[in-house]
Amino acid sequence: MSAAAVPAVGAVSPRRAWVTDLPVLAVAVVWGASYLAAKGITTTHTVVAVLVLRFAIVLPVLVVVGWRKLRALTGAQWRGAGVLGLVLSGIFLLETYGVVHTSATNAGLIISLTMIFTPLAEAAVTRVRPSAGFVAAAGLSVAGVVLLTQGGGFTSPSAGDLLMLLAALARTVHVLAMARIKAVRDADSLSLTTVQLGGAVAVFAVLAALPGTGASPWSTAAGFGAREWAGLVFLSVFCTLFAFFVQMWSVRRTSPSRVSLLLGTEPLWAAAVGISLGGEHLGVLGVAGAVLVLAGTAWGRRAASEGVRVRS
Repeated sequence: MSAAAVPAVGAVSPRRAWVTDLPVLAVAVVWGASYLAAKGITTTHTVVAVLVLRFAIVLPVLVVVGWRKLRALTGAQWRGAGVLGLVLSGIFLLETYGVVHTSATNAGLIISLTMIFTPLAEAAVTRVRPSAGFVAAAGLSVAGVVLLTQGGGFTSPSAGDLLMLLAALARTVHVLAMARIKAVRDADSLSLTTVQLGGAVAVFAVLAALPGTGASPWSTAAGFGAREWAGLVFLSVFCTLFAFFVQMWSVRRTSPSRVSLLLGTEPLWAAAVGISLGGEHLGVLGVAGAVLVLAGTAWGRRAASEGVRVRS
C-alpha cells in the first residue's frame, strides 16, 4: 500500500519523502538489530535486571522532556496508561526471555505475526469477518513460522519460539487495549509512553527484589564490560528514545501508512543482522519459512488496509 492511498496527508515530493523515510527506516534497522543486541547482553538469570537498567536509563529523559503535559494527564488517563504499562511489562518479559532461548532471526520473524494477529483479534471483537485474502495471508504466515522453527529438521519448537509467539499475542492485546480504553485515546503520546514505561519499570523493579528472579540490577551492571554497556546503551538510546521520537516526528510529516510500511521491514533486518553478524543459520526449511512469514505479513497488512478502506 502506497502513501498515496491515505488522503489525510498531502502529497510529498520524492526528495522530501526520502528525508522523512530514512530516519524511519533507521528505526526499523535498529529494532531488527535489537534482538541480537539483547541476546548478546542477557542470560536467563539477568533478564529482569537488564530490563530494569534498559528502561531506567531512558525514563528520566522522557519525564523531563514531557513534564508539562505529563502533569496535565487526568486520573483516568493515568489509570489507563498504568494498565497498558502492565501489559507492556509482560511483552518485554516474554520477548527478552524468548530471545535468550531462540535465535535473533527467529525472534524477529515470529514477533512480526503481531501484524496478522491484531486484525484477526479485532475482527473477533467487532464481529466483522476478515477478507478471504487476509485469512489466506494469515495461514501463509503461520505455515512460515512452522517451517522457520524447523530449520534443522522437523522437531518441537524451542521454548524461545513459543515465548516469542506469546509475545506477539501480548502485543496484540496491547494494541487492542490502547484502542478500547477510552481515557487514553486523546492522551498525549509522549506522556502515555512515559507512564507505560514507568509502570513497566516498576514491575521489573518489584520482580528484581523478589528472591529467585535472578541477579540484581546492581550486580549485573557491575559485571558489565564495555561490550555489554554498548549493547545496553544501544537498546536504551537507539531502540527506545531515538525510535520513539522519530515516530512522533515522521507521522507529522508523512502518512501513518508510509511509516507503518517502513517499520514493517523490521523482521527483514532482524534476519539480516542475525545471519550476518550473529552467525545464525536457517537451513533450507528455515529460509522457506522466513520467506513465507515475510510474504504473509506483507500480504496481510495490505489486505487489512484494503478492508479498512472498503468499510470506510
